[in-house]
Amino acid sequence: MPPELLDLFRRHVCQTSDAPMGLVIERARGATLWTADGRPFIDLLAGIGVNNVGHAHPAVVEAVQRQAERYLHAMVYGEYVLEPQVRLAEALARVLPPPLSVAYFTNSGTEANEGALKLAKKWTGRRRLVAFRNSYHGDTHGSLSVTGRDVYRNPFLPLLPDVEFLPFGDEAALERIDETVAAVITEPIQGEGGVRVPPEGWLPALRHRCTGTGALLIFDEVQTGFGRTGRMWAGEHWGVAPDILVLAKALGGGMPLGAFVGAPELMATLSHDPPLAHVTTFGGHPVCCAAGFASLQVIVGEDLPARAARVGEEIRARLRAMGERHGGVRDVRGLGMLIGLELDTPERTRAFAQGAFEEGVIIGWTLHSDTVIRMAPPLNISAEELERGLAGLDRALAAAGGRA
Repeated sequence: MPPELLDLFRRHVCQTSDAPMGLVIERARGATLWTADGRPFIDLLAGIGVNNVGHAHPAVVEAVQRQAERYLHAMVYGEYVLEPQVRLAEALARVLPPPLSVAYFTNSGTEANEGALKLAKKWTGRRRLVAFRNSYHGDTHGSLSVTGRDVYRNPFLPLLPDVEFLPFGDEAALERIDETVAAVITEPIQGEGGVRVPPEGWLPALRHRCTGTGALLIFDEVQTGFGRTGRMWAGEHWGVAPDILVLAKALGGGMPLGAFVGAPELMATLSHDPPLAHVTTFGGHPVCCAAGFASLQVIVGEDLPARAARVGEEIRARLRAMGERHGGVRDVRGLGMLIGLELDTPERTRAFAQGAFEEGVIIGWTLHSDTVIRMAPPLNISAEELERGLAGLDRALAAAGGRA
């Protein structure tokens, strides 16, 4: 590592915490990162749910190289015919619940949520939005407006008007959704909110209420999509399809890519009154779409959703056993390989996270809880990498009681 690199990072790259981890990443493969000093780290967070097929999957790397040799940027927002976009959109349509079959590509999840909110307002002619407490939909202005945590919202007030927050999972509260609502936006499973799985009947009830009032239902599956929860889409666990599905993170196979998807007649509203009602300079970049297509082929071809269901159950069982041995664990929850580990105190949680880092294992706190650790490993993590990661967590949890 050039000796000045870390110093230049601290001087010229905006940091988002008081104490950045400061790992100098040299290379990454599968579920392992190597730092410039040669130290390996098992990534049980997959770049925050991005690398569902692992870091630098050979099929994704080959697709990026092949497309980069053909052409890089061209006009991307539905005017030129770019083969990588078309192939990815068609492949998505094959695995999406009908009638979702038309994709608008963006750079990220928060941008996709922005587009989805605009689309809902334009389609319905309404202005009111409903979201849920402890939700997370991104950090741009509109997405933050429907994110349900005041600590992140308050420094940037005023945000969008006419947004109401309801308690997540509360069926009685759905009565607040009426004919004035343009859209209801929710994560099927709250990720940053603490990996919170809703009660069994809640999402079907939400779907029924939106259908009855004419409000569009938006599922933010930025974190839960592409097999993460043991199904291709988390909504499938409850047999519920939204009007608009928002995707990102794992969509690009490690490249920056998001999308919002809907039925043809719904998406067509962006082409008129006015035309170009939503445009992007880089969203759906051909190299990113080529990577996304290759990643989706791996996810489908290797049935990674089924593997996520099976391996995720094993991980949760191992974590529960650790809690029984060492104490301090209140709950282990989630679906598939989206896993929340809730500890008893913020102090133990901090000690556990630091201990895991020292053991060479990357995990993450959720933004909305100081006692919930989130794990989202690559869906194709090898047995050897997983064993190394879990062994490191076991040692870290054993030590956390004494360090808390």
